[in-house]
Amino acid sequence: MASYPGVETSTEYGHGPGTAPRRHLVPSFVRAPFEARAWRELGHVVLSLPIGILMFVYSVTMLSFGAGMLVTFLGVPVLGITLASARGFAVMERARARRLLGLDVGRPQPLRPKKNGLLSWTGAVLRSGESWRNLLYTLLMLPWACFAFVVSVTFWVTGWGLLAFPLWRWAYPGNGDGVALYRDSSGTTVDLGAPVQSAVVCAMGLVVVLATPYVVRGLTSVDRLMVGLLLGPSRLESRVVELESDRGVVVDTAAADLRRIERDLHDGAQARLVALAMDLGLAKEKLAEDPEAAARMVDEAHGEVKTALQELRDLARGIHPAVLTDRGLDAALSSLAARCTVPVRVDVDLPGRPAPAIEGIAYFTVSELLQNISKHSRARRAEVDVWRSDGRLLLQVSDDGVGGADPGDGSGIAGLIERLGAVDGVLLVDSPQGGPTTVTAELPWRE
Repeated sequence: MASYPGVETSTEYGHGPGTAPRRHLVPSFVRAPFEARAWRELGHVVLSLPIGILMFVYSVTMLSFGAGMLVTFLGVPVLGITLASARGFAVMERARARRLLGLDVGRPQPLRPKKNGLLSWTGAVLRSGESWRNLLYTLLMLPWACFAFVVSVTFWVTGWGLLAFPLWRWAYPGNGDGVALYRDSSGTTVDLGAPVQSAVVCAMGLVVVLATPYVVRGLTSVDRLMVGLLLGPSRLESRVVELESDRGVVVDTAAADLRRIERDLHDGAQARLVALAMDLGLAKEKLAEDPEAAARMVDEAHGEVKTALQELRDLARGIHPAVLTDRGLDAALSSLAARCTVPVRVDVDLPGRPAPAIEGIAYFTVSELLQNISKHSRARRAEVDVWRSDGRLLLQVSDDGVGGADPGDGSGIAGLIERLGAVDGVLLVDSPQGGPTTVTAELPWRE
């Protein structure tokens, strides 16, 4: 089934994601006419007719009145009320689809008038594409509801009526003699006896009954399509919301990185350099009266300088490693693997270099994952594979550790998912208890 923005479909009502389906001894096509899903879908089709009539009559009446009154100022607020009513109908229809069809349609963005007041609100309603799509739904629903109602009710009544034929066969003309299948002018007849007649009719009814739920399901798939396209958020609105969320993630990530850099400088290299300056000052004072003590202090300061330089190198590498800029992912990931506490095999197969931003995100993703392996996995070995496929950069990090990695356990995976999502990337984690763990990331190439 096609997917739409903000739409989630449950194929089995009452079963959430990840729930194992129950096993039945009776085949699904035999159970289908008696399952709650079939009756809910039939209820949706039956209710659609009176609801469709109500919405159609109201919308056409108000739309015609508003369009006719456009020669005066009154037509504008009337059209605003019509569109606002269509939005109200949409709320009801989304709730009905959620309850009867198992279709969860995301709520579109609320109206955002530029100012307070009736005129500003009316203008916001008239400019909203969602309002016009909701109005279009109220107009298209009725003809489809009529067709679906007639087909569904005809199938249900015919199927169950034929299946129950032995109960009302007494009302059928000539029920005692059966049915004459053939009779010519000479009086020769071929009759279908009453018992055989009942069996044949019941068999026909059974076929119709078993087929009816699938017929109704096919009809309701059009309802799902209409609800998803006309009552849910548009692709443009969904993309705008997604980009706003991604922008927030990028801003938060950048702010967190700046805070980390400031903390590392303040608590590391800066504190060490302050202590170094003090030591050199003391050595200068002792230089004349105690040259040996001054020499020792200078020697210690020399060691502190080396340590401070190493901390600054590590900090610079954490911001953006020079080896990544100069030699690309292959060399940068090999450098990461050499510093990991677990033996790591690195295999990079790329025809070129992606955009620097994508390259940096890929590097830090592997870095975070290798840190998790060192800290939590208790693995004996790990592997990093990077390749390009269909305009996407893919990387996979796996280990033979204890598994059980969960994005919600504070291991940093949740942050990686947000960071990758900000550039239209995806991170998938496969980490059953007992291992092994495989994390796959997909990023746009963007040369």
